[in-house]
This record gives sequence, C-alpha cells and structure tokens, in this order.
Amino acid sequence: MSSPAIHAQGLRRTFGEVVAVERLDLDVAEGEIFGLVGPDGAGKSTTMRMLTGILTPDAGTAQVAGFDVARDAEHLKEHVGYMSQRFGLYPDLTVSENIDFYADIYGVPGRGRAEKIERLLSFSHLTPFKQRLAGNLSGGMKQKLGLACALIHTPRVLFLDEPTNGVDPVSRRDFWRILYQLVREGVTIFVSTAYLDEAERCSRLALLHEGRLLGVGTPDEIKGLMAGVLLEVRTSAPRRTAALLRERLTSASVGLFGDRVHVVTRDPAGTERQTRELVAAAGFELVSIRAVEPSLEDVFVSVLAEQKPAVSTPATVLSNDT
Repeated sequence: MSSPAIHAQGLRRTFGEVVAVERLDLDVAEGEIFGLVGPDGAGKSTTMRMLTGILTPDAGTAQVAGFDVARDAEHLKEHVGYMSQRFGLYPDLTVSENIDFYADIYGVPGRGRAEKIERLLSFSHLTPFKQRLAGNLSGGMKQKLGLACALIHTPRVLFLDEPTNGVDPVSRRDFWRILYQLVREGVTIFVSTAYLDEAERCSRLALLHEGRLLGVGTPDEIKGLMAGVLLEVRTSAPRRTAALLRERLTSASVGLFGDRVHVVTRDPAGTERQTRELVAAAGFELVSIRAVEPSLEDVFVSVLAEQKPAVSTPATVLSNDT
C-alpha cells in the first residue's frame, strides 16, 4: 500500500496568544482532490503554509510527497506547487513571460522548457493570450495563469488556497475541469474553498473551525454528520419567519437560505407542527414545509451550532466552513 501524499500528525501553530491550528491530524491519498473547508480565520491558510514548508509548526509533524515539512523544506519545494490567495503575478509581464519567470525560480532546465510552456498554455486555454500583459487579464484568466506558473516544475502535490475566490461561475467551472485533468495525470490536489458547490467536487473534505477539525470524509460522509432531519420551510415572509423560528424553536438549528428557511431538528413531526402554528399565528402564508436532503452548507451550520468536541464517521477526526 503506497504512502499518503500528505500525512500530518498533531500539527500546531500559534501567533502570539492566538492558536491558529490545534492538533491537526490528516492523511491525503495520492491522486485525490482533497478539500479544506472553513470560514475566514479557521486556519486554512496557516495549514497550507505549514504543509508547504513556508511556516514551521510549533508542534507535530507532517510529511508531504515523502519529505518532512520542517527538516526538508527546501527539497519539498521542488515537489509541490503552491498557489496562494494573492499569487504573485507580474502585471507588466506577458502571460508567457510570467510562466518563464517562474520556470527560472524553480530551476526548470532550458532544454524542453519552451515546449513545456506551450503545453501549459494549451492546457490552461491561455494560448490565444500568451502575449497579453498579465495585468490586462480577467480574473478567471489570472487564476489560470497562476495555476500554470505553479505547475511549471511538474509538482507531485498541488496546494491551492481558495483559487477561485471572486471568479465568475463559468471561469470557476473551467478551472475545476483543469483540476480534474491534473488528477488524471497523477497530481494530488489539496484545495481550500469557500464555495460549497466546489466542496462537493472533492474526493474527500475536512471541516476546519478555529484551528480544529470537525470531521473528515467524502461529501456524503460529511453530510452524515448532521444530527437530525432538515425541514425546508417556504413562507410569504422568509426573513421574518427565520427570525421567529430562531427565537421560538430553541431545540432546532435555523438558517435562512435565499427565500427558504432551513430547520434542523431531531423531532421532525413535533417541529413541523410547531412551525405551522407559529407561522399561522404570525399571519404569514405557509407555502410549503417538507423534509429535504441537506447540502454541505446545512451540515456545516448544523455542526457548528452543536459545537461537539468530536464527531465520528468512517473517516473521523475531531473539529467547519464558510
């Protein structure tokens, strides 16, 4: 059985009095897309920076692509690609010149470099724009260029920190098509995302909150963490309905999702009866109330509301999302 592409045990990192990551245990298999999901301040970027050798852990150990992140950080960098939230593209250089610049940084040999750059341009659909200044690219094309630069040295493990944040939906979809192609070529991808529809695309997910893992598993396994049934409530006044139910349904978790109110409850029959009574008494029109399949966002909201110290699934760990 092959070693995991990423293995972390007891990782901890503090900044002064703030604990950014606490006792993180994680295994990522070779050739999978692994998603790290959590709100701002959950510790996602700190985790990535430790796993790429940029930050030294205060405690714990981690191996990535067979290299210890603390002892072998310099060698590790030859085998991983890292695209941070503020990836350093040079706006006054063309698309091709940016990739060539990163090839220099990574020490990519001149022999075959031109062919490799052309392949990356084609792979990321940037060939028609290779002479365009990076500063004149759209947000989606900048992200693709950043990805091409991170791939120039053929990394075994690719770290992407919220790579599609602020990018339009079409560009996000194109970006993920490229990621799937990379996985087919044997690259392991570790990606953080604030988009829950993107989290559904990952092979497995980790929920991170305040530096701790809430759970690890496939998207379906993560959905199994929800304790209770999800009721979808539609009324003529969704915002006021949500406020009312939050106040009165003390044993349920209530969230507003667009024009629908989601209620997580361990007593669906009793909660439905009480909801009907409350909505009628408030004078709102009840359009519908029904049990539905939870989304990842529902699960994250529910798990956070419960704030349990540990959860168990076939792939457990201990502790969220956006």
